Amino acid sequence: MSIRTRSRTHRSAVLLTAGVLALPALAGCSAGGDDTEAAAVPQDIAVAPRAKVADKGTLTWAVDALPTTFNTFQADADASAQRVAEAVLPTLFTPDAQGRPQRDADYLLSAEVIQREPRQVVRYKLNPGAVWSDGSAITATDFEAQWKALRGQDSSYWTARNAGYERIDRVERGADAHEVKVTFAKAYADWTSLFTPLYPQAVMGSGSAFNDSARKELKLSAGPFKVGARDDSEHTLTLVRNPRWWGDRAKLDKLVLSAVPRERRLDALAAGKADLGEITAAAAERIDRAGRPQKEKGDKGGAARRRAAAAADAALRGLVVRKSLEPAYTQLALNGASGPLTDERVRRAIARAVDRKDLAGYVLKPLGLPADPMGSHVLVAGQQGYEDNSDAIGSLDPHAAQALLADAGWKEGRGAAPQKKAEAAHAGHKADEKPEEKGRGARDSGGGKSAAAAVPPRFKDGKKLTLRFVLPKGAGAEPLRAVGDRIAHQLEAIGVRTEITKVDDAAFFKDHIASGDFDLALYSWPTTAYPATDARPIFAKPQPAADGSLVVEQNYSRVGTDQIDRLFDQASTELDTDASRDLVARADARIWAAAGSIPLYQRPQLVAARKNVVNAGAFGLGAPRYQDIGFLR
Repeated sequence: MSIRTRSRTHRSAVLLTAGVLALPALAGCSAGGDDTEAAAVPQDIAVAPRAKVADKGTLTWAVDALPTTFNTFQADADASAQRVAEAVLPTLFTPDAQGRPQRDADYLLSAEVIQREPRQVVRYKLNPGAVWSDGSAITATDFEAQWKALRGQDSSYWTARNAGYERIDRVERGADAHEVKVTFAKAYADWTSLFTPLYPQAVMGSGSAFNDSARKELKLSAGPFKVGARDDSEHTLTLVRNPRWWGDRAKLDKLVLSAVPRERRLDALAAGKADLGEITAAAAERIDRAGRPQKEKGDKGGAARRRAAAAADAALRGLVVRKSLEPAYTQLALNGASGPLTDERVRRAIARAVDRKDLAGYVLKPLGLPADPMGSHVLVAGQQGYEDNSDAIGSLDPHAAQALLADAGWKEGRGAAPQKKAEAAHAGHKADEKPEEKGRGARDSGGGKSAAAAVPPRFKDGKKLTLRFVLPKGAGAEPLRAVGDRIAHQLEAIGVRTEITKVDDAAFFKDHIASGDFDLALYSWPTTAYPATDARPIFAKPQPAADGSLVVEQNYSRVGTDQIDRLFDQASTELDTDASRDLVARADARIWAAAGSIPLYQRPQLVAARKNVVNAGAFGLGAPRYQDIGFLR
């Protein structure tokens, strides 16, 4: 059966490339109060009052790539497209430092559910000063056009997602030109996720406009900035102050997005070609080291080398590293569609053998960040409703893991003759992929202090229990591969052998994860404030299509149940917030029990910034307030 993926929501997989950092972002949690919630790691953005921020300047922000489209509802929209949209378009609700959606008063005087039965009705009262950059008012016409474009009933619109919009029955003007009423045909708990960003009718009014008009330019805006010049030869996109903006005036004259590869980003920052940008852990260490006093030692030759290194890093002393944790986590994915992992007992054994605490500590402790393992598939620590549901699978227990393997028929022993080399290499390998046995001879102990001595391999029906572990092979993914090595060592301790296959970064996701060509893999998912909507397609039970293909949506582990689907569906229609969270929590517990995905640790966020850059850096669970970003006076 062939595999077909389908994406209908905000979320998309995050490929781990730069260090343990890992594409666009495009979130169980019980109804318990704040006393059951883990604290968020604070933002690190050098907060400064607007009065102390200069009223001029150009800030260059290093990014991975320039947007290929300004329409974030298209399939090829990336993180840069999202960043531009946040700065130039209406965002009705934005996440605060705890990741909670908050009404943006620049656009909305109020927004509330004014009727629940017989149908849910939401009333938006618009800020009367809110206008597009041509001076025309933002009205219900813009809301209606966006709904019709995204509801999924017109195939001329090449949309990547329609979650929530398909539940709307009608959008209409309210009591006056500054009021919008939205009536839902089916209740929608995550209604605050809609109409953000909001595009003008000129972009959403027809399929051709939707598909093409905002691909290379965005003529109308309604934010503190608007889209300016793009220079593809210099790989830059400039946002300029919007003279029609009615809110707090942007402090910066210009905000320049500059596409700089991760491996060259630190050099760009040191040379003054960038003021802000995410960096690797290795780059963060260089900046920290450059800022520390150098101690002279007795070895004259060593002292000379240290002085040379200090001189080379002198340009880094004007930088500072901002640190937080992203609303995203790294997981070990187990492909339940083929091979030994089709057996839930084998998947559960893997889950009981992986030392998540050790892995979190290995990644996060050296960065000075909290090293708690992830306890949820749908929310990260600090998000409202976060709760550790990992007890649904059980704690670390290699002995229990071995018992599960034995129960599944995988016994210790020599078994039949070793498999042929061609079989071990896997028929689907590309010519440039280099499988290599890990576990034995790893660079370090791999599993930390909790790792047990390796046990004999396990066999069933003459076949050795070997899992193909696919990882990207790019230079920036080396720390990720180190995590993979530790996992391989931990699995070896229960008799599971892994065959690590390194593949090109560009092929890792499309040719392996999305197509199901792996047994084990490491990649990340972002979380949002809307888990009932955004997490569902990631864990939805794959369904056979009429043409014989398998529709997996975004569930690349191919593990799901009808009960999980029902719980997400119920949560998405439950307008009582606590009740909705409880349903999502129950879904999360069942996702743990199905053992198709093992969350490991929240992803670190490391951002280098010039020391005089304020109100920008590691935003953590929150979103930038672009009009406040700038340089100290």
